[in-house]
Amino acid sequence: MILYNNNSNILNQVKVKPFKLEREIQNIFESNLYEIMGLQLVKSEFSIKNKRIDTLAYDKQTNAFIIIEYKRDKNYSVVDQGLTYLNLMLQNKAEFILTYNETLKDILHSKDVDWSQSRVAFVSPSFTDNQISASDFKDFGIELWEIKQFENNTISINTIKKSSGAPSIKPLLENSDNLKEVKENIKVYTEEDHYNNGSDYIIELYEKFKSSILNLTDGIEILPQKYYIAFKKGSNISDIEIQKKSLKIFINAKIGSLDDPKGLVKDVSNIGHRGNGDYQIQIENDKDLEYIMSLIKQVL
Repeated sequence: MILYNNNSNILNQVKVKPFKLEREIQNIFESNLYEIMGLQLVKSEFSIKNKRIDTLAYDKQTNAFIIIEYKRDKNYSVVDQGLTYLNLMLQNKAEFILTYNETLKDILHSKDVDWSQSRVAFVSPSFTDNQISASDFKDFGIELWEIKQFENNTISINTIKKSSGAPSIKPLLENSDNLKEVKENIKVYTEEDHYNNGSDYIIELYEKFKSSILNLTDGIEILPQKYYIAFKKGSNISDIEIQKKSLKIFINAKIGSLDDPKGLVKDVSNIGHRGNGDYQIQIENDKDLEYIMSLIKQVL
């Protein structure tokens, strides 16, 4: 990415200002963890089994622990380190639960954690082509985040997306007894996993709503979760649960904050539900598609 200052239509390039220490990157992320990744900071510099984890975080949307590692250079293997950390977590669940409860003064039970959604995020100013290619598996709980600092105090942060044809990593783990926990427990969900829940008609209906949501603004991401498909721009804006004969759409807004003159949405603020937000819409066709988009747009 190249940034320019625009001074009366004269562009002057803003130069990259390299980070001197990994700790600088860590401080930026830990101070803004929810704004950047939508996560809750659990502990900085978490040590377990002679290993030090830079940042331990928790994702309340997926009910899963996230390990974050910061790198200023490129001489490391995201695959080896990622698998090691995931295996470490799955073999020491009680330690992670205890650290959460002691640090945050809260009560979290192991049964409430979705360990299959555990993941490791690497943050670095850049990644090599080999690192990007090596981590490009559809069911591999590894994320790559690029961060750059510029001379005008601007920071850019981007996630590196997996390719659409990314293969499964499980065949590579078949003969590894050391990584048994990762092989059997980690699950990265895809849209195709959710398609099994609906009829052909409902899948087609989902595609219409998906396309409309993505067209609301630039930068909306699709992140399939265990029970729903999340649409995010920073944080979740809407979630869609594919059912056999309908779609259940959640709008991530607090009750009373949505302008709904048609009274189409249902208040689920006091009802247990899987999606995010206090509003839910059950649909069986696309007759209200444009109106529903106007509701979702209110949370952008």
